[in-house]
Amino acid sequence: MNEVIKKNGVNYGIIIGIISILITASIYAIDLKLFINMWIGITSIILFLIIGIVLVSKTKKQLNGLITFKEAFTVYFIAGAIGATMSVLFNILLFNAIDPEAKETINTLAIEYSVEMMKKFNTPTETITKAVEDMQNKDNYSVMNLLKGLVFSFVFTAIFGSILALIFRNKQSNLE
Repeated sequence: MNEVIKKNGVNYGIIIGIISILITASIYAIDLKLFINMWIGITSIILFLIIGIVLVSKTKKQLNGLITFKEAFTVYFIAGAIGATMSVLFNILLFNAIDPEAKETINTLAIEYSVEMMKKFNTPTETITKAVEDMQNKDNYSVMNLLKGLVFSFVFTAIFGSILALIFRNKQSNLE
């Protein structure tokens, strides 16, 4: 593997992981209600996508403007996988060892928010009751569910990495 790709993937992966941990720790310290704030989630996703674009663009520049699909995909996937893994390991530690009660608080807040939204859309009471029961029986921050989320993150990283690689690859590298 090309050293530039390896170095950039690892470095940016650590940066993504640290930013993700800082965002989670900040939200945790400021107000647990922020964990269910849709706009914070969307902003975080956009931030990480921008970092990925900068990463692939910088890597292409370091490779003298020539990058294959495989190289572009690989550098992005390495960074995304490292960042997501660091984030999930921090979440496992925070919500299962340091403060397990926080995940219960967040779940309660999520249920309240969901009920509010369903009522706004005139959802039938029995449907709301069933949704609340399902949410009460699910531990989104259990080790297993966080690891399942990590797998989803890998899939999302692969999909977005493929799109970025298609955009940034040199056209003559189609066969590589």
